[in-house]
Amino acid sequence: MSPSLKDKIAQVFDEPGCEHNQAKDEKARKKGCTKQLTPGAAAGGCAFDGAKIALQPIVDVAHLVHGPIACEGNSWDNRHSASSGSQLYRTGFTTDINELDVIYGAEKRLFKAIRQVLDTQDPAAVFVYQTCVTGLIGDDIEAVCRRAAEKFGKPVIPVNAPGFAGPKNLGNKLGAEALLDYVVGTVEPEVTTPYDINIIGEYNLSGELWQVKPLLDALGIRILSCMSGDGRYREIASAHRAKANMMVCSKSMINIATRMQQRWGIPYFEGSFYGISDMSSTLREIARLLVEQGADAELKERTEALIAVEEARAYERIRAYRERLTGKKVLLITGGVKSWSVVSALQEAGLEVVGTSVKKSTKEDKKKIKEIMGDDAHMIDDLCPREMYAMLRDARADIMLSGGRSQFVALKARMPWMDINQERHHAFAGYEGMVTMIGEIDKALFNPVWQQVRAPAPWEDTAEAALPA
Repeated sequence: MSPSLKDKIAQVFDEPGCEHNQAKDEKARKKGCTKQLTPGAAAGGCAFDGAKIALQPIVDVAHLVHGPIACEGNSWDNRHSASSGSQLYRTGFTTDINELDVIYGAEKRLFKAIRQVLDTQDPAAVFVYQTCVTGLIGDDIEAVCRRAAEKFGKPVIPVNAPGFAGPKNLGNKLGAEALLDYVVGTVEPEVTTPYDINIIGEYNLSGELWQVKPLLDALGIRILSCMSGDGRYREIASAHRAKANMMVCSKSMINIATRMQQRWGIPYFEGSFYGISDMSSTLREIARLLVEQGADAELKERTEALIAVEEARAYERIRAYRERLTGKKVLLITGGVKSWSVVSALQEAGLEVVGTSVKKSTKEDKKKIKEIMGDDAHMIDDLCPREMYAMLRDARADIMLSGGRSQFVALKARMPWMDINQERHHAFAGYEGMVTMIGEIDKALFNPVWQQVRAPAPWEDTAEAALPA
Protein backbone atom coordinates (compact mmCIF):
# COMPACT_ATOMS: atom_id res chain seq x y z
CA MET A 1 0.00 0.00 0.00
CA SER A 2 1.43 3.38 -1.02
CA PRO A 3 2.29 5.97 1.67
CA SER A 4 -0.24 8.42 0.20
CA LEU A 5 -3.03 5.84 0.45
CA LYS A 6 -2.04 4.99 4.04
CA ASP A 7 -2.14 8.68 4.95
CA LYS A 8 -5.55 9.08 3.32
CA ILE A 9 -6.99 6.08 5.17
CA ALA A 10 -5.65 7.46 8.45
CA GLN A 11 -7.32 10.78 7.65
CA VAL A 12 -10.63 9.03 6.96
CA PHE A 13 -10.41 7.22 10.31
CA ASP A 14 -9.80 10.51 12.13
CA GLU A 15 -13.50 11.28 11.83
CA PRO A 16 -14.72 14.32 13.81
CA GLY A 17 -18.34 13.30 13.28
CA CYS A 18 -17.87 10.10 15.30
CA GLU A 19 -18.09 10.58 19.07
CA HIS A 20 -16.67 7.10 19.68
CA ASN A 21 -13.62 7.78 17.52
CA GLN A 22 -12.94 11.21 19.00
CA ALA A 23 -13.00 9.78 22.54
CA LYS A 24 -9.86 7.75 21.77
CA ASP A 25 -6.31 8.99 22.15
CA GLU A 26 -4.51 10.14 19.00
CA LYS A 27 -2.65 6.87 18.44
CA ALA A 28 -5.76 4.70 18.80
CA ARG A 29 -7.81 7.06 16.65
CA LYS A 30 -5.50 6.66 13.67
CA LYS A 31 -5.96 2.90 13.76
CA GLY A 32 -9.60 3.43 12.98
CA CYS A 33 -12.66 1.43 13.99
CA THR A 34 -12.61 -1.36 11.41
CA LYS A 35 -11.16 -4.79 11.98
CA GLN A 36 -7.91 -5.85 10.37
CA LEU A 37 -8.48 -7.41 6.96
CA THR A 38 -8.39 -11.18 6.63
CA PRO A 39 -8.59 -13.30 3.46
CA GLY A 40 -12.11 -13.01 2.12
CA ALA A 41 -12.92 -9.89 4.14
CA ALA A 42 -13.77 -7.93 1.00
CA ALA A 43 -16.19 -10.58 -0.28
CA GLY A 44 -19.41 -8.83 -1.25
CA GLY A 45 -17.72 -5.47 -1.74
CA CYS A 46 -14.17 -4.13 -1.74
CA ALA A 47 -12.90 -0.55 -1.42
CA PHE A 48 -12.88 -0.08 -5.20
CA ASP A 49 -16.48 -1.25 -5.41
CA GLY A 50 -17.48 1.13 -2.62
CA ALA A 51 -15.78 4.13 -4.24
CA LYS A 52 -17.41 3.46 -7.59
CA ILE A 53 -20.84 2.96 -6.03
CA ALA A 54 -20.49 6.30 -4.25
CA LEU A 55 -19.35 8.30 -7.27
CA GLN A 56 -20.83 6.71 -10.38
CA PRO A 57 -24.25 8.40 -10.04
CA ILE A 58 -22.48 11.65 -11.07
CA VAL A 59 -24.00 11.44 -14.51
CA ASP A 60 -21.99 13.77 -16.75
CA VAL A 61 -18.48 12.43 -16.06
CA ALA A 62 -16.67 9.43 -17.53
CA HIS A 63 -15.80 6.76 -14.98
CA LEU A 64 -12.57 5.08 -16.12
CA VAL A 65 -11.42 1.93 -14.28
CA HIS A 66 -7.67 1.45 -14.39
CA GLY A 67 -7.29 -2.30 -14.10
CA PRO A 68 -8.33 -5.64 -15.58
CA ILE A 69 -11.62 -5.69 -17.44
CA ALA A 70 -13.17 -7.92 -14.75
CA CYS A 71 -13.19 -4.99 -12.30
CA GLU A 72 -15.60 -3.19 -14.63
CA GLY A 73 -17.65 -6.31 -15.22
CA ASN A 74 -20.47 -5.46 -12.80
CA SER A 75 -22.99 -3.32 -14.65
CA TRP A 76 -24.33 -0.24 -12.91
CA ASP A 77 -27.79 -0.88 -14.34
CA ASN A 78 -28.67 -3.21 -11.46
CA ARG A 79 -28.67 -0.28 -8.99
CA HIS A 80 -31.30 1.85 -10.75
CA SER A 81 -29.65 5.17 -9.98
CA ALA A 82 -31.63 7.41 -12.32
CA SER A 83 -30.53 10.44 -14.34
CA SER A 84 -32.60 13.38 -15.59
CA GLY A 85 -30.07 14.12 -18.33
CA SER A 86 -26.80 12.59 -19.45
CA GLN A 87 -26.52 8.80 -19.62
CA LEU A 88 -22.72 8.83 -19.84
CA TYR A 89 -22.38 7.36 -16.35
CA ARG A 90 -23.91 4.11 -17.59
CA THR A 91 -21.08 3.54 -20.06
CA GLY A 92 -18.21 1.46 -18.72
CA PHE A 93 -14.65 2.59 -19.46
CA THR A 94 -11.60 0.52 -18.56
CA THR A 95 -7.91 0.40 -19.48
CA ASP A 96 -8.19 -3.42 -19.64
CA ILE A 97 -4.57 -4.02 -18.68
CA ASN A 98 -2.82 -7.29 -19.65
CA GLU A 99 0.19 -9.32 -18.50
CA LEU A 100 2.73 -7.06 -20.22
CA ASP A 101 1.23 -4.03 -18.48
CA VAL A 102 1.70 -5.77 -15.14
CA ILE A 103 5.38 -6.35 -15.97
CA TYR A 104 6.24 -2.97 -17.50
CA GLY A 105 3.65 -0.71 -15.88
CA ALA A 106 0.41 0.68 -17.32
CA GLU A 107 0.71 4.45 -16.80
CA LYS A 108 1.13 5.13 -20.55
CA ARG A 109 -1.92 3.02 -21.30
CA LEU A 110 -3.90 5.02 -18.72
CA PHE A 111 -2.82 8.35 -20.25
CA LYS A 112 -3.88 7.19 -23.72
CA ALA A 113 -7.21 5.94 -22.36
CA ILE A 114 -7.92 9.32 -20.75
CA ARG A 115 -7.18 11.06 -24.04
CA GLN A 116 -9.44 8.68 -25.96
CA VAL A 117 -12.33 9.16 -23.51
CA LEU A 118 -12.01 12.95 -23.70
CA ASP A 119 -11.84 12.93 -27.51
CA THR A 120 -14.79 10.60 -28.05
CA GLN A 121 -17.13 11.48 -25.17
CA ASP A 122 -16.31 15.08 -24.20
CA PRO A 123 -17.32 14.55 -20.54
CA ALA A 124 -17.37 17.28 -17.89
CA ALA A 125 -14.53 15.37 -16.18
CA VAL A 126 -12.90 11.95 -16.02
CA PHE A 127 -12.80 9.97 -12.78
CA VAL A 128 -9.96 7.41 -12.75
CA TYR A 129 -10.32 4.48 -10.34
CA GLN A 130 -7.31 2.60 -8.98
CA THR A 131 -7.72 -1.18 -8.64
CA CYS A 132 -5.80 -3.93 -6.85
CA VAL A 133 -3.52 -4.93 -9.73
CA THR A 134 -2.47 -1.42 -10.75
CA GLY A 135 -2.05 -0.47 -7.11
CA LEU A 136 0.23 -3.43 -6.49
CA ILE A 137 2.45 -2.72 -9.52
CA GLY A 138 2.82 0.88 -8.34
CA ASP A 139 1.06 2.90 -11.04
CA ASP A 140 0.89 6.52 -9.87
CA ILE A 141 -2.57 7.53 -11.00
CA GLU A 142 -2.35 10.91 -9.23
CA ALA A 143 0.64 11.90 -11.38
CA VAL A 144 -0.97 10.63 -14.59
CA CYS A 145 -4.24 12.44 -13.84
CA ARG A 146 -2.40 15.66 -13.02
CA ARG A 147 -0.44 15.52 -16.31
CA ALA A 148 -3.58 14.67 -18.33
CA ALA A 149 -5.51 17.57 -16.79
CA GLU A 150 -2.72 19.98 -17.68
CA LYS A 151 -2.41 18.56 -21.19
CA PHE A 152 -6.09 18.40 -22.14
CA GLY A 153 -7.59 21.21 -20.05
CA LYS A 154 -10.29 19.07 -18.43
CA PRO A 155 -10.56 17.89 -14.81
CA VAL A 156 -9.14 14.38 -14.39
CA ILE A 157 -9.83 13.10 -10.87
CA PRO A 158 -7.86 10.21 -9.31
CA VAL A 159 -9.85 7.92 -7.03
CA ASN A 160 -7.20 5.99 -5.13
CA ALA A 161 -9.26 3.18 -3.60
CA PRO A 162 -7.83 -0.20 -4.65
CA GLY A 163 -9.82 -3.19 -3.46
CA PHE A 164 -7.17 -4.42 -1.04
CA ALA A 165 -7.39 -1.15 0.96
CA GLY A 166 -10.42 -2.45 2.83
CA PRO A 167 -14.16 -3.14 2.70
CA LYS A 168 -16.82 -1.38 0.66
CA ASN A 169 -17.65 1.20 3.34
CA LEU A 170 -14.05 2.41 3.44
CA GLY A 171 -14.23 2.73 -0.33
CA ASN A 172 -17.32 4.95 0.00
CA LYS A 173 -15.31 7.31 2.19
CA LEU A 174 -12.21 7.21 -0.04
CA GLY A 175 -14.43 8.16 -2.97
CA ALA A 176 -15.78 11.03 -0.89
CA GLU A 177 -12.21 12.10 -0.10
CA ALA A 178 -11.52 12.34 -3.84
CA LEU A 179 -14.40 14.82 -4.13
CA LEU A 180 -13.06 16.83 -1.20
CA ASP A 181 -9.49 16.87 -2.51
CA TYR A 182 -10.10 17.57 -6.19
CA VAL A 183 -13.69 18.72 -6.86
CA VAL A 184 -15.57 20.57 -4.09
CA GLY A 185 -14.58 24.22 -3.96
CA THR A 186 -12.98 24.38 -7.42
CA VAL A 187 -15.86 26.20 -9.15
CA GLU A 188 -17.95 29.19 -8.09
CA PRO A 189 -21.72 28.93 -8.72
CA GLU A 190 -23.26 31.42 -11.13
CA VAL A 191 -25.79 32.51 -8.49
CA THR A 192 -26.31 31.79 -4.82
CA THR A 193 -29.37 32.16 -2.61
CA PRO A 194 -30.03 31.92 1.15
CA TYR A 195 -31.98 28.74 0.38
CA ASP A 196 -29.20 26.59 -1.14
CA ILE A 197 -28.56 23.13 0.30
CA ASN A 198 -26.51 20.04 -0.53
CA ILE A 199 -27.89 16.52 -0.15
CA ILE A 200 -25.11 14.04 0.67
CA GLY A 201 -25.30 10.24 0.51
CA GLU A 202 -28.41 10.18 -1.70
CA TYR A 203 -28.17 8.07 -4.89
CA ASN A 204 -31.57 8.76 -6.52
CA LEU A 205 -32.42 5.06 -6.61
CA SER A 206 -35.41 4.57 -8.92
CA GLY A 207 -35.82 8.36 -8.94
CA GLU A 208 -36.33 8.87 -5.20
CA LEU A 209 -34.69 12.29 -5.26
CA TRP A 210 -37.35 13.42 -7.71
CA GLN A 211 -40.07 12.59 -5.16
CA VAL A 212 -38.46 14.96 -2.67
CA LYS A 213 -37.37 17.78 -4.98
CA PRO A 214 -40.92 19.08 -5.69
CA LEU A 215 -41.45 19.54 -1.95
CA LEU A 216 -38.27 21.60 -1.67
CA ASP A 217 -39.18 23.54 -4.82
CA ALA A 218 -42.53 24.42 -3.26
CA LEU A 219 -40.67 25.97 -0.33
CA GLY A 220 -38.21 27.82 -2.56
CA ILE A 221 -35.31 25.64 -1.38
CA ARG A 222 -32.71 24.92 -4.06
CA ILE A 223 -30.64 21.73 -4.20
CA LEU A 224 -27.28 23.23 -5.09
CA SER A 225 -25.81 19.74 -5.47
CA CYS A 226 -26.60 16.12 -4.73
CA MET A 227 -23.75 13.79 -3.90
CA SER A 228 -24.14 11.87 -5.91
CA GLY A 229 -27.52 10.80 -7.32
CA ASP A 230 -28.34 12.61 -10.58
CA GLY A 231 -25.33 14.81 -9.78
CA ARG A 232 -23.42 17.09 -12.14
CA TYR A 233 -19.71 17.84 -11.92
CA ARG A 234 -20.03 21.64 -11.81
CA GLU A 235 -22.79 21.48 -9.19
CA ILE A 236 -20.63 19.37 -6.88
CA ALA A 237 -17.61 21.57 -7.57
CA SER A 238 -19.60 24.59 -6.35
CA ALA A 239 -21.16 22.81 -3.36
CA HIS A 240 -19.04 24.81 -0.89
CA ARG A 241 -21.41 27.78 -1.29
CA ALA A 242 -24.45 25.98 0.14
CA LYS A 243 -25.98 27.23 3.39
CA ALA A 244 -26.71 23.77 4.86
CA ASN A 245 -26.01 20.10 4.23
CA MET A 246 -28.35 17.16 4.68
CA MET A 247 -26.69 13.80 5.35
CA VAL A 248 -28.85 10.91 4.11
CA CYS A 249 -26.52 7.95 4.71
CA SER A 250 -23.81 8.64 7.30
CA LYS A 251 -22.33 5.19 6.72
CA SER A 252 -21.07 6.23 3.29
CA MET A 253 -20.17 9.93 3.09
CA ILE A 254 -20.16 11.46 6.57
CA ASN A 255 -16.62 12.73 5.95
CA ILE A 256 -17.89 15.13 3.29
CA ALA A 257 -20.34 16.73 5.72
CA THR A 258 -17.83 17.04 8.56
CA ARG A 259 -15.00 18.34 6.36
CA MET A 260 -17.29 20.93 4.74
CA GLN A 261 -18.31 22.08 8.18
CA GLN A 262 -14.65 22.47 9.15
CA ARG A 263 -13.56 24.23 5.94
CA TRP A 264 -16.53 26.41 5.07
CA GLY A 265 -18.67 26.44 8.22
CA ILE A 266 -21.63 24.67 6.60
CA PRO A 267 -23.84 23.02 9.27
CA TYR A 268 -25.26 19.57 8.61
CA PHE A 269 -27.78 17.11 10.02
CA GLU A 270 -28.72 13.52 9.28
CA GLY A 271 -32.26 12.97 8.11
CA SER A 272 -34.47 10.50 6.30
CA PHE A 273 -36.83 10.71 3.34
CA TYR A 274 -38.64 7.49 4.33
CA GLY A 275 -41.94 7.66 6.17
CA ILE A 276 -44.41 10.45 6.75
CA SER A 277 -43.15 11.69 10.13
CA ASP A 278 -39.47 11.41 9.17
CA MET A 279 -40.08 13.32 5.93
CA SER A 280 -41.78 16.07 7.92
CA SER A 281 -38.94 16.16 10.44
CA THR A 282 -36.43 16.48 7.61
CA LEU A 283 -38.26 19.44 6.08
CA ARG A 284 -38.43 21.14 9.48
CA GLU A 285 -34.72 20.61 10.09
CA ILE A 286 -33.77 21.99 6.67
CA ALA A 287 -35.91 25.06 7.29
CA ARG A 288 -34.42 25.55 10.75
CA LEU A 289 -30.82 25.41 9.53
CA LEU A 290 -31.50 27.76 6.61
CA VAL A 291 -33.20 30.31 8.88
CA GLU A 292 -30.23 30.14 11.26
CA GLN A 293 -27.97 30.77 8.25
CA GLY A 294 -29.85 33.88 7.17
CA ALA A 295 -32.98 32.78 5.30
CA ASP A 296 -36.30 34.53 5.96
CA ALA A 297 -37.93 33.28 9.19
CA GLU A 298 -41.19 32.97 7.26
CA LEU A 299 -39.73 29.78 5.73
CA LYS A 300 -40.65 27.86 8.89
CA GLU A 301 -44.31 28.90 8.57
CA ARG A 302 -44.44 27.88 4.93
CA THR A 303 -42.83 24.56 5.84
CA GLU A 304 -45.46 23.82 8.48
CA ALA A 305 -48.23 24.68 6.04
CA LEU A 306 -46.81 22.33 3.41
CA ILE A 307 -46.35 19.54 5.96
CA ALA A 308 -49.97 19.84 7.12
CA VAL A 309 -51.29 19.45 3.58
CA GLU A 310 -48.94 16.60 2.58
CA GLU A 311 -49.40 14.62 5.80
CA ALA A 312 -53.19 14.80 5.60
CA ARG A 313 -53.13 13.63 2.00
CA ALA A 314 -50.71 10.77 2.69
CA TYR A 315 -52.52 9.48 5.79
CA GLU A 316 -55.82 9.54 3.93
CA ARG A 317 -54.34 7.44 1.12
CA ILE A 318 -52.87 4.77 3.43
CA ARG A 319 -55.94 4.49 5.65
CA ALA A 320 -57.42 1.66 3.59
CA TYR A 321 -54.14 -0.23 3.75
CA ARG A 322 -53.87 0.10 7.54
CA GLU A 323 -57.04 -1.95 8.06
CA ARG A 324 -55.49 -4.88 6.16
CA LEU A 325 -51.90 -4.49 7.37
CA THR A 326 -52.28 -3.75 11.07
CA GLY A 327 -50.61 -6.50 13.09
CA LYS A 328 -48.72 -8.01 10.17
CA LYS A 329 -45.09 -8.79 11.06
CA VAL A 330 -42.12 -7.67 8.99
CA LEU A 331 -38.52 -8.91 9.03
CA LEU A 332 -36.28 -6.10 7.74
CA ILE A 333 -32.90 -7.24 6.41
CA THR A 334 -31.08 -4.16 5.18
CA GLY A 335 -28.58 -1.78 6.80
CA GLY A 336 -27.30 1.74 7.18
CA VAL A 337 -29.89 4.50 7.26
CA LYS A 338 -32.69 2.15 6.14
CA SER A 339 -32.26 0.03 9.30
CA TRP A 340 -34.11 2.75 11.23
CA SER A 341 -35.73 5.08 8.69
CA VAL A 342 -37.83 2.34 7.05
CA VAL A 343 -38.90 1.07 10.50
CA SER A 344 -40.70 4.33 11.18
CA ALA A 345 -42.42 4.17 7.81
CA LEU A 346 -43.63 0.61 8.38
CA GLN A 347 -44.99 1.40 11.84
CA GLU A 348 -47.05 4.26 10.42
CA ALA A 349 -48.92 1.69 8.32
CA GLY A 350 -49.67 -0.47 11.36
CA LEU A 351 -47.00 -3.08 10.59
CA GLU A 352 -44.91 -4.63 13.36
CA VAL A 353 -41.15 -4.92 12.76
CA VAL A 354 -39.99 -8.13 14.47
CA GLY A 355 -36.32 -7.62 13.59
CA THR A 356 -34.04 -5.26 11.72
CA SER A 357 -30.52 -5.90 10.48
CA VAL A 358 -27.75 -3.65 11.79
CA LYS A 359 -24.77 -5.31 10.09
CA LYS A 360 -23.97 -2.13 8.12
CA SER A 361 -25.33 0.37 10.64
CA THR A 362 -23.45 2.93 12.71
CA LYS A 363 -23.70 3.49 16.45
CA GLU A 364 -26.02 6.42 15.75
CA ASP A 365 -28.23 4.21 13.55
CA LYS A 366 -28.61 1.70 16.40
CA LYS A 367 -29.46 4.49 18.82
CA LYS A 368 -32.24 5.69 16.53
CA ILE A 369 -33.59 2.14 16.20
CA LYS A 370 -33.96 1.97 20.00
CA GLU A 371 -35.69 5.35 20.04
CA ILE A 372 -38.21 4.14 17.46
CA MET A 373 -38.71 0.50 18.54
CA GLY A 374 -37.94 0.74 22.26
CA ASP A 375 -35.25 -0.88 24.39
CA ASP A 376 -36.45 -4.39 23.45
CA ALA A 377 -35.78 -3.74 19.74
CA HIS A 378 -34.60 -6.91 18.01
CA MET A 379 -31.45 -5.77 16.21
CA ILE A 380 -29.80 -8.47 14.11
CA ASP A 381 -26.05 -8.22 13.62
CA ASP A 382 -25.70 -11.04 11.12
CA LEU A 383 -28.55 -13.42 10.36
CA CYS A 384 -27.37 -16.45 8.39
CA PRO A 385 -29.71 -17.92 5.72
CA ARG A 386 -30.56 -20.95 7.89
CA GLU A 387 -31.75 -18.73 10.78
CA MET A 388 -33.56 -16.43 8.37
CA TYR A 389 -35.38 -19.42 6.86
CA ALA A 390 -36.36 -20.76 10.28
CA MET A 391 -37.71 -17.40 11.35
CA LEU A 392 -39.93 -17.16 8.27
CA ARG A 393 -40.95 -20.83 8.28
CA ASP A 394 -42.09 -20.64 11.89
CA ALA A 395 -44.31 -17.67 10.96
CA ARG A 396 -42.50 -15.25 13.23
CA ALA A 397 -42.75 -12.85 10.29
CA ASP A 398 -45.39 -12.47 7.57
CA ILE A 399 -43.13 -10.82 5.01
CA MET A 400 -39.42 -10.13 4.55
CA LEU A 401 -38.03 -6.86 3.18
CA SER A 402 -34.44 -7.20 2.01
CA GLY A 403 -32.06 -7.09 -0.93
CA GLY A 404 -32.13 -9.48 -3.86
CA ARG A 405 -29.45 -11.78 -2.45
CA SER A 406 -31.74 -13.09 0.29
CA GLN A 407 -35.00 -13.26 -1.65
CA PHE A 408 -34.66 -16.99 -2.31
CA VAL A 409 -34.62 -17.72 1.43
CA ALA A 410 -38.09 -16.19 1.70
CA LEU A 411 -39.32 -17.94 -1.44
CA LYS A 412 -38.05 -21.30 -0.14
CA ALA A 413 -40.01 -20.68 3.05
CA ARG A 414 -43.04 -19.85 0.85
CA MET A 415 -43.30 -16.40 2.38
CA PRO A 416 -43.83 -13.02 0.69
CA TRP A 417 -40.72 -10.96 -0.06
CA MET A 418 -40.20 -7.37 -1.27
CA ASP A 419 -37.02 -5.65 -2.45
CA ILE A 420 -36.05 -2.71 -0.22
CA ASN A 421 -32.46 -2.26 -1.43
CA GLN A 422 -30.81 -0.60 -4.40
CA GLU A 423 -32.07 -3.02 -7.09
CA ARG A 424 -35.72 -2.14 -6.53
CA HIS A 425 -37.86 -0.71 -9.30
CA HIS A 426 -40.07 1.51 -7.10
CA ALA A 427 -39.20 4.79 -5.39
CA PHE A 428 -40.12 4.93 -1.70
CA ALA A 429 -39.00 8.44 -0.67
CA GLY A 430 -41.17 11.31 0.50
CA TYR A 431 -44.88 11.28 1.16
CA GLU A 432 -45.69 9.84 -2.25
CA GLY A 433 -43.05 7.14 -1.83
CA MET A 434 -44.54 6.12 1.51
CA VAL A 435 -47.88 5.42 -0.16
CA THR A 436 -46.10 3.46 -2.89
CA MET A 437 -44.19 1.36 -0.34
CA ILE A 438 -47.31 0.43 1.62
CA GLY A 439 -49.15 -0.40 -1.60
CA GLU A 440 -46.34 -2.73 -2.73
CA ILE A 441 -46.27 -4.48 0.67
CA ASP A 442 -50.04 -4.97 0.46
CA LYS A 443 -49.70 -6.50 -3.03
CA ALA A 444 -46.97 -8.87 -1.87
CA LEU A 445 -48.78 -9.99 1.30
CA PHE A 446 -52.16 -10.62 -0.26
CA ASN A 447 -51.03 -12.07 -3.56
CA PRO A 448 -53.17 -15.25 -4.04
CA VAL A 449 -50.10 -17.19 -5.16
CA TRP A 450 -49.09 -17.74 -1.53
CA GLN A 451 -52.28 -19.70 -0.78
CA GLN A 452 -51.55 -21.90 -3.78
CA VAL A 453 -47.90 -22.65 -3.02
CA ARG A 454 -48.67 -23.47 0.61
CA ALA A 455 -51.50 -25.87 -0.24
CA PRO A 456 -50.64 -29.59 -0.48
CA ALA A 457 -50.02 -30.85 -4.00
CA PRO A 458 -52.90 -32.88 -5.52
CA TRP A 459 -50.83 -36.06 -5.56
CA GLU A 460 -50.07 -35.65 -1.84
CA ASP A 461 -53.82 -35.68 -1.06
CA THR A 462 -54.28 -38.76 -3.24
CA ALA A 463 -51.42 -40.57 -1.54
CA GLU A 464 -52.86 -39.87 1.92
CA ALA A 465 -56.30 -41.11 0.87
CA ALA A 466 -54.81 -44.37 -0.40
CA LEU A 467 -53.19 -45.20 2.93
CA PRO A 468 -54.99 -47.92 4.96
CA ALA A 469 -57.02 -46.71 7.92
